[in-house]
This record gives sequence, structure tokens and C-alpha cells, in this order.
Amino acid sequence: MNSPSPDSTGIIGMGLMGSAFMAMTGAARGWDIDPARCMVATTAAQVFEKSEVVLLCLPHSGIVREVLADAPLRRGLILIDTSTGDPAEMAALGAELAARGVHYLDATISGSSAQILKRDVLVMAGGEQAVFERCRPLFARFARDAVHVGPCGSGARMKLVTNLVLGLNRAALAEGLAFAEQLHLDPARTLDVMRRSMAYSRIMDTKGEKMITGDFTPQARLSQHLKDVRLMLQASPVPLPLSEAHRGLLEKAENLGFGDADNSAVIRAYAPPDTNEAPS
Repeated sequence: MNSPSPDSTGIIGMGLMGSAFMAMTGAARGWDIDPARCMVATTAAQVFEKSEVVLLCLPHSGIVREVLADAPLRRGLILIDTSTGDPAEMAALGAELAARGVHYLDATISGSSAQILKRDVLVMAGGEQAVFERCRPLFARFARDAVHVGPCGSGARMKLVTNLVLGLNRAALAEGLAFAEQLHLDPARTLDVMRRSMAYSRIMDTKGEKMITGDFTPQARLSQHLKDVRLMLQASPVPLPLSEAHRGLLEKAENLGFGDADNSAVIRAYAPPDTNEAPS
């Protein structure tokens, strides 16, 4: 099986992630519901008709279903779904597409749009091993590594697990910085000390400065992570008390107007009310 070339690759969804994929893969065409974001293709159908591989970069499984409902899918087409969706829904979709001869990978991404542009994300894919191996060269254009984690739906399950830990790391950093401020410690100095300490995590490198400066230009939107946390709580057969608390923080920040801001804006859930000015 030949690896997909840029000329045979298309993208549906040209938001933060889709635009980054376009930049790194050299995909020949991209479509978005916002006409201003479309690249070469003026309709979604054109992307499916002219591509051997289509990356779906959409907010959730429901929108994926809507897009595929009217898409001209053909036997042998490869769909790479990068959305963080409901694992059961993605497994069911994979089975339906397989019955039509369409290959489907739920290839979730650990990392942000900014990290895609640095080729510093991990692909966690569920689906047929052979299809995954065929797509390895495509993944290598934007990811430092790619792992096959099982059948369809496994990529989404793994993403929920990794996002749970990542999100709590981010919330813990926000709480620590807010705590330091209340103790009259310099935020930048505090971040520097934490980076040198046993408390260190990579989230300090990717989100620490954004929290300190209040630069919430989105790399991954807060409302998207709130959606993921709700999926975690829905999917788990056991209580997740830390994630329950995290959901409350994210909902507070969203209610303050930070839903479309970067997910580092969770720190605004800790800020005194008079400092919580929503981004313009």
C-alpha cells in the first residue's frame, strides 16, 4: 500500500488544528464551513472526491456525522478523524464505514496547534494496523511520534485518559500560580523556581508564560477542553473527583467569557473578580 502524498491529501475543518495540519502536511485542499478559511476546495465534496486521504479536524463526533452524511465516500478512501469524540460513537462509525469499504482511523492528537507547527505532537490512533502503517509517513510530517493503540475507538479512549492528566496538570499550575500571587510571590520568579523543582511538568513550558502574562491567544480553546472533561465524566464507570472539580473551574472560566480563549485561561477561575476581564 502506497503512502499518501500531499497532492492526494485533503482536510475538512480549517480551524486552529486543521490550519496547522495544512501548513505541515502540504495538503492540496482544505474546506471549512467558514468560506474565508477554504483552501482550493469550495465544497466539502471536492475534498472527498479528489483525495485518497482526508483528515477530519472537527469539534466533535456529531459534526463528523453531519459532514459524512452527504459526503461522496468511495471504497478505499482513508478517513483520519482527529476530533476528540465519544469513543463508542467513533467505534460505531468505524464499523459502518468499514462495511462500505472506507478505512477509518480515530487518530487523536496529544498537543496543541502550536506544537503541530513544531512537529511536537503525538498521534494516538485506533483502527486497522495496516491502514495506520500506511499513514505513518503522513503523521511524520507533523508529529514526533505515532502509536497504534487498538481498534476503532481506542484513539478516543486514550485521548480522554491523556487529556485528563494533562488538564489536571494545567489546572494545578494555575492554582499554584494563583496561590503564589496571594502569598505576594513574583509570578515569573515562581514559575522559574517550579521549573527547577520536582514539581516540574512540560505544561509549565507551554502554558506558564501565557498564565503569567494573560496572553490567552488560543492554541487550544478552553471550551474544547471543557467538552473533553464532560466526555471523561460521561465515559467513566467510576467517580473522577478531581475531574469533577476541574469541570467546575472550566465552567467558571467559560462563564466569565473565556470559552474561546486558550485553555490556559483556566487561571481566570482563580483570579479575584475585579481582574476577570474577558478577552475582547
